[in-house]
Amino acid sequence: MSKKIVILLVIFVVFGSILFAGAAKEVPVDYPAEMDAWLQEAKLGSYEGEQDWAEIERLAKVEGELVIYSSSSRVEKVAAVFEEKYPGIKVISHDLGSVGTVEKTISEQDANLFNVDLITTGGSGQVIHELLNNFRLVNFVPSMFVDQIPEELREPLLARIVEGYVLMYNKEFYGDTPPISNAWELTEEKWRGKVVLKDPMASLTNKMGLWTMVQHADEFAKAYKELTGSEVELHEGVPDAGYEFIYRLLHNDLIILSSGSKVAKASGAKGQTDPSIAITGYTYIRYNESKDYVNGLVTPLTPFENIITPVYTAIARQAAHPNAAKLFTAFLLGDISITMDTKFVQPYNEGESARLLQGLGPYYEPGSKSPRDTVPVAAGGEKWFDLNSWLVDPDFMWYEGLKVQDFWVQEVGN
Repeated sequence: MSKKIVILLVIFVVFGSILFAGAAKEVPVDYPAEMDAWLQEAKLGSYEGEQDWAEIERLAKVEGELVIYSSSSRVEKVAAVFEEKYPGIKVISHDLGSVGTVEKTISEQDANLFNVDLITTGGSGQVIHELLNNFRLVNFVPSMFVDQIPEELREPLLARIVEGYVLMYNKEFYGDTPPISNAWELTEEKWRGKVVLKDPMASLTNKMGLWTMVQHADEFAKAYKELTGSEVELHEGVPDAGYEFIYRLLHNDLIILSSGSKVAKASGAKGQTDPSIAITGYTYIRYNESKDYVNGLVTPLTPFENIITPVYTAIARQAAHPNAAKLFTAFLLGDISITMDTKFVQPYNEGESARLLQGLGPYYEPGSKSPRDTVPVAAGGEKWFDLNSWLVDPDFMWYEGLKVQDFWVQEVGN
């Protein structure tokens, strides 16, 4: 068995244990009466039964519309391709960001407004504990893909894509050798004001990435000693090495930007004489091709190289167009005929590649991976399997995340 396959299996097994830990609070089956009636009519949840895809498509066309709340602007590209395949269904997509998606869903449903049909977003703690466990979502996995998606990536919620959170540097300026090999170097004077990231208070993905660093305090303590030869000294009121890393990062004039695109540009734009290092989504490596950036991954790196985050897809409670939501969910996962031997040709949004990838197309890139074990990674993404990765823990995000957030807000203000 190859090293890549072994690593992939390990990722799936560990990721599964973490997701199940996040779902340790069992979702009650005693749904509110109005939701239970909707579930029966929509054939969802315990009333799902055998999925009749000819009937689902027929009913989706009768519904004629689909409303999506998303953390990704690229869903609009998926919607355009979906409408070409299913011309009788109009897709209305709202790019709200991960925080906005969760907040808008909660505020509307609390007001007894059920305006959205499908929700797709990152944010494991909030999505599982605050949405799913509070009857705001229902999981739906297209039957044709069940055997192709490991259980841990489809329960308690379907992950439509798996993404990474990494460090990037400017290869034009620094060459093939990254300028750092230990994350603590970012807290040194030579990197003052030269580390950028997207505001984690506006992005659940960035929040999960940073908060996961805090969770791994022991690994950060060990990495500090490897770099300096001494134990890390904690500032007053700082509980451990994980918090200390965040503290020092912030107090080294960390640059906090409003979007991931700006972060990728700060590190990857050509012609810079003193480029920054970016802490950002692995997906932005795609700008090397589309925007002629020169970002490279910081690897090898101690104590981590990648933090794996899921992007969920689920049908919203009492959705007005549940069958259109089912059809779109299946479309997001690509054509059933894709195998590990399938060859895709760039540009992926044209011709046979686009026909097969369907909703995977806009996300088929080195920094993302399909949950299906029958879909090959995009060209250039082979490195994914070799990275030293940590996995987001939904329970830590939910039960400890507010403590980290309070610490972050306090130190940003200092």
